[in-house]
Amino acid sequence: MSVTLPDVRPSTFGPSDAGESEAGTRLRVLQLIAADGPVSAADIARELDLTPAAIRRHLGVLESTEQISVHEGSQGLGPARRGRPARRFVATSHGQAALSHRYSELAGQALRYLSAFAGPDAVTDFAESRVRDLEERYALALAAAGTDMHARVNVLADALARDGYAATARPVPGAAAIQLCQGHCPVQEIAAEFPQLCEAEAHAFSRLLGVHVQRLATLAGGGHVCTTNIPIITTPAPVEGPTP
Repeated sequence: MSVTLPDVRPSTFGPSDAGESEAGTRLRVLQLIAADGPVSAADIARELDLTPAAIRRHLGVLESTEQISVHEGSQGLGPARRGRPARRFVATSHGQAALSHRYSELAGQALRYLSAFAGPDAVTDFAESRVRDLEERYALALAAAGTDMHARVNVLADALARDGYAATARPVPGAAAIQLCQGHCPVQEIAAEFPQLCEAEAHAFSRLLGVHVQRLATLAGGGHVCTTNIPIITTPAPVEGPTP
């Protein structure tokens, strides 16, 4: 379903007397970290055309409120450089919540009720039904992209980004694959309890792209981003999940 980022009040991103401009910039910083993290202060400054001092101020507020944290891993961050390595940031669960609608508790209650009275298969059916709208809306755009997998994944990432998923497509160096990364998930808290939601979304990606995709990490599972590995050269795999 289409997801729109909420209208977050300035107090969410800093002191109550912070100006609207400051709060708006801090929200843009958080959105960028969620979409592209792990990223450094220098990366963010270049992307937003702001001074490093201004970015460090916003990062300090976001870090003090536990909406971002320093990424401890180094894999995929490029070749090592001399000197002290730059700190790179990712969004925390608190940061993700700041970008999310506040309907998790009600939705969780509804799915627990459905599972209790109709069984776990009913939750799976609901999850598959939920992604059918996404498939229908994205199908024409992906068909227009042709058969090139790079183009198709980029179109899918752009469509997801417009729907508020902070999605990007990242080639995997040295591998015939692309990673679809989603820095925001509107059902993150619920999916931690009902992984059928994540599984149904992966099935939808597989059907849209016409290849078998593999989920490497999810926000619901504790990752800093949802990562789906998509092969560039492969033979089509059997369609996963119920037929739309």
